[in-house]
Amino acid sequence: MAETVLTHARLVLEDRLVDGTLVIADGVIRAIDDGPSRLPGAVDCGGDYLAPGLIDLHTDALEGHFVPRPKVFWPDQRAAALAHDAQMAGSGVTTVFDAICAGGFDQAKADRRALYEVMLDAVDEGTARGLFRVDHRIHLRCELTDHGLPELVDAALGRPTLALASLMDHTPGTRQWRNVEHLKVYLSGIGKGGADLDREVADRIERARGAVAGNYDRMVALFAASGIVLSSHDDTTPAHVDEALAAGCTISEFPTTLEAARAAHAGGLATIGGAPNVVRGGSHSGGVSMRDLAAEGLLDALASDYVPASLLQAAMALTRTVGLTIPAALALVTAAPARLARLEDRGRLAPGLRADLVRFRMAEDTPVVGELFSAGRRVF
Repeated sequence: MAETVLTHARLVLEDRLVDGTLVIADGVIRAIDDGPSRLPGAVDCGGDYLAPGLIDLHTDALEGHFVPRPKVFWPDQRAAALAHDAQMAGSGVTTVFDAICAGGFDQAKADRRALYEVMLDAVDEGTARGLFRVDHRIHLRCELTDHGLPELVDAALGRPTLALASLMDHTPGTRQWRNVEHLKVYLSGIGKGGADLDREVADRIERARGAVAGNYDRMVALFAASGIVLSSHDDTTPAHVDEALAAGCTISEFPTTLEAARAAHAGGLATIGGAPNVVRGGSHSGGVSMRDLAAEGLLDALASDYVPASLLQAAMALTRTVGLTIPAALALVTAAPARLARLEDRGRLAPGLRADLVRFRMAEDTPVVGELFSAGRRVF
């Protein structure tokens, strides 16, 4: 049984930091010991942090590799998926839930329809053939405003990598876009302006009319029978939280107000915040600061959303800005998302668990990933 011994490392355990040694064998953690190892083959980590591999429950980064510029479709879909996989590995992530949009194919995102099943297939193929460095799962973003949503979801159900779904309503005037002016600023950044911008907003409202209620009932019934983890998205009011609880959601993803986060906490929903929000110090669309949620004990986990590298950055930033301990901050991107995704075999440093590990050091306030192990295999 070949072993890898990592020593002189700052081990990030659940409740403390330990200067010690970790032993990997057959893809799992075999032992954790205080102090250095004197074995001749031990790898000296030089005092770097050694933490569980990060678990990202929501990243939109996959799509950017398939469409690197507007209207530019990368011709080798496998290569696009592999480039995304390498980006996640370089960010310290060992388990990633690739967020793929089912619906919401408005004029600004028309490419998504053409790529929808292409991206689903790419994740399935990369997983089945062992092409990826890290473990990929599908997070299906169910856009309730799209009349074609049921057929799109049908194309994803039964796929072995589908593990999480979220219920999204991006109707202008509600949830994330409750302030329509914030939506207009976003649309202006992707080339909309003047009358075109106002027309786009009006078109979105019109397309959503009549779709949301029917889709909501169908999705709730469908996912209740599937066993797939279900989350609500952009909860803004306590009423949204009540709807999520009634639907069987266990996660409130990216709440936009402190009021909604408090209601989620009181109702037993776990709150996932956006890591870019933490790094930037606030939301790009007018939502509540995740630092404020963390300070009030309302932040249960983080997801990278649109910047994969933000996951580790945000966790370490919370040790400076909110005063979390390093073990508590790293748990937001390791143990907590593992628990929410029902992955009991990872997310902590403990004998018998998967040897998913990230080794990193700090360059002032910036974490620098040095090595990554996925199921005991050095992949970065």
